[in-house]
Amino acid sequence: MRADEALALLDQLLPGRTFSNLQETVFSQVWEGKTYAEIADSCGYDHSYIRDVGFRLWQALSESLDQKVSKSNIRAVLERYARHQVAPLTPRIAPPDLVSTPDIPLGMPIWELPNGPVPLNSPFYIERPPLETQAKAALLKPGSLIRLKAPRQMGKTSLLRRLLAHAQEQPMRCVTLSLHRADRQIFADLDLFLRWFCANISHQLGLEPDLDRRWHGDIGSKVSCTAYLEDYVLPQIDAPLVIAIDEVNELFQYPKVSSEFLPLLRSWYEDAREIKAWSRLRWILSHATEVYVPLQLHQSPFNVGLALKLPVFTLDQVQDLAHRHHLPWAEGRDGAEKLRSLLEVVSYRPGLVRLALYALAQGGIGLEQLIEEAPTQSGIYSDHLRELLAALYPYPSLQAAFGQVIDSPVPVALEPITAYRLENLGLVNLSKNLAAPSCELYRQYFLACLPTASSSAYV
Repeated sequence: MRADEALALLDQLLPGRTFSNLQETVFSQVWEGKTYAEIADSCGYDHSYIRDVGFRLWQALSESLDQKVSKSNIRAVLERYARHQVAPLTPRIAPPDLVSTPDIPLGMPIWELPNGPVPLNSPFYIERPPLETQAKAALLKPGSLIRLKAPRQMGKTSLLRRLLAHAQEQPMRCVTLSLHRADRQIFADLDLFLRWFCANISHQLGLEPDLDRRWHGDIGSKVSCTAYLEDYVLPQIDAPLVIAIDEVNELFQYPKVSSEFLPLLRSWYEDAREIKAWSRLRWILSHATEVYVPLQLHQSPFNVGLALKLPVFTLDQVQDLAHRHHLPWAEGRDGAEKLRSLLEVVSYRPGLVRLALYALAQGGIGLEQLIEEAPTQSGIYSDHLRELLAALYPYPSLQAAFGQVIDSPVPVALEPITAYRLENLGLVNLSKNLAAPSCELYRQYFLACLPTASSSAYV
């Protein structure tokens, strides 16, 4: 059975489910015998992320077939299932190659559900010059450090993955550490965290971890970690090594670990000036907020290297993306005026814009209706808004603080930790010590959900 026939069978077994380009790629390449590591290398994704995509597919098939399905037996299970089908399988029509052109031919639209980072081969990725050019140039510099800062829904991870794909073309070796996927207990102790850090780097580089033999309690965790990288990992790598740490802000809530690890990372960056082994390293740090862990200036990795703060889309960029979604009404001056009514609600934020244009391209909703329903439970952002509400729900103090922000006509001064947490969720923009709603959509939705001073005045 060919991969396209197996994908057709997948549609039968999981009716009503829409698969992303990445899910289809993972399934097809697993079908052809590729390992998760090989798939991750070819797609520019983190190995653990590809494994998670595969695991969710096998889990869904296991529930559908009422038997255990895994990467190792998927081919046997589906071929056995196909032999008992009366009707022959109709192979999937493979989608056209989307890598070389951002314009999908008319009459052949392939809409991409904007859920998570924009895939590497997507025609819907919008560059924001000069970010990409600056970052790619920095990657070529020995010992460089790049910092990507932006709240949620701004495209940090999409840019990060493109930088890693560019690095692999040079060629460089790449490691991606996603801190939001680490077990919580890892952050309870510096030694545990540094061992996790080294073990993950070894695993992604295909090296056998040698922690027990090289980790020495007498010299401490930080020296052991430094020696492990310098004496064991780097000598076995025949190319520059890029280490990307996604969502570094996950560390900020664990001061005992972050106050030790972040200065250590800064020291490695500085060692690259004098020690040849460390000059082969390049770092990419992605974070949603400014660090609030107390660090001296000479200890912080957040005041060195190339700092890139991801901006919102411009109107021209939104019109470009609308064109790629085949929305002719959005072109020209008249189209710009129509789009502005939407952009005032979503504040030009890339993730929210993508979802709106995707919904409009489907043809099931008009612009006016979309805008009217946007901050409600029936709107296209309902899932996203409920996730934010759920994140606030356990913390009455955060609810009260954000209620104060959205109820005020001017920016509000907040306690630093509270401001950090709200910015980390992407709910506020901070200017010095003052917080304002980051998006009109959030303001409208939470005015109806949270108690505010003005709403309680009528009780």
